[in-house]
Amino acid sequence: MRNARKTRRRGVTIGLGAGLLTMLIAIAIAGCGGGSSSSSSSSESSGGGGGGEGGKLAVVGYSTPESVYAETLEPAFEKTPQGKGVSFSNSFGASGDQSRAVAAGQPAAVVHFSQAGDMERLVEEGEIVSKAWTKQPYGGYATDSVVVILVEKGNPLGIKSFKDLEENEEAEVITPNPFSSGSARWNIMAIYGSALEEGKSADQALEAVKTVLEKTKAQPGSGRDAFSAFSQGEGNVLLTYENEAIKAEKEGEEVEYVIPPYTLQIETPIAVTKEAPEPAAEDFLKFLWSDEGQRLWAEDGYRPVNPKLVDAKQFPQPEKALFKIAKFGGWGKVNEEFFDEETGSVAKIENELGVSTSG
Repeated sequence: MRNARKTRRRGVTIGLGAGLLTMLIAIAIAGCGGGSSSSSSSSESSGGGGGGEGGKLAVVGYSTPESVYAETLEPAFEKTPQGKGVSFSNSFGASGDQSRAVAAGQPAAVVHFSQAGDMERLVEEGEIVSKAWTKQPYGGYATDSVVVILVEKGNPLGIKSFKDLEENEEAEVITPNPFSSGSARWNIMAIYGSALEEGKSADQALEAVKTVLEKTKAQPGSGRDAFSAFSQGEGNVLLTYENEAIKAEKEGEEVEYVIPPYTLQIETPIAVTKEAPEPAAEDFLKFLWSDEGQRLWAEDGYRPVNPKLVDAKQFPQPEKALFKIAKFGGWGKVNEEFFDEETGSVAKIENELGVSTSG
């Protein structure tokens, strides 16, 4: 089955290889701390300042929304009165890596990460982002999503839940490394929380996480890299964002996705930095939260944070329960308890499996 999937995806694999080559060239040119970089066409034509209007916004984000920013959101904003003369430079990569790069001095006007812990780093280290970022509209979150299971077309293994991943002997899982990728942390907490919802104890839920990680064949650095690995034939199950799964289906991949009966709601934080050019940066955030901006997110597979704009047919609810990270005390507690590189419970599991936990 795996060989057949590789053959069917040959055209997609070549495209991904070219994209990765372009990304590496961009990194080499821009030297932007490990994320891929790009600039919008207006940035090139206006010299970054729009003839003195608007300003140039450096957007730094986690890996998966790169294309929706560059191809949809930024061009749409540039067509608004507030976006006149505004240009963009982009850097996208693994969420934790991107957050650490900004903390170390990488220029950023707008930061969009996979999980709140990566935003809090910029509050705590140099007050690059205001501690009041959570008081923004919708709690400071740009989009929602859910953790889903991406499988081969027809779902030959019959995977319907995270529990099935534990019990199916043929499951070969791909998920990113949780010590560089925010999406990986969402995936792991979805497995853990699902086990709790099924009535397991905390120790048993952690054992469920361990079982799935034991079946994991690769842990790439980011959610996008994990998707690329799966597309190129590694594994037969991918844990991923719902929006990535929707994108894969739209692009003709021989895949389908399953929303587990119990799964975790993903909330991705966004903010402007204290050094961001004003009013351009705030105007851009307002646009992303506007009805137009939220509809553009939805067209790319992201669940709007405005509940009035959520189409239940496009974004169905899990059969039994959709829980949030607050169930476990929030990301501050979760990152310390599960993902501390030395004492975290998941770090201990990964060390036993010989997986790197250095951020």
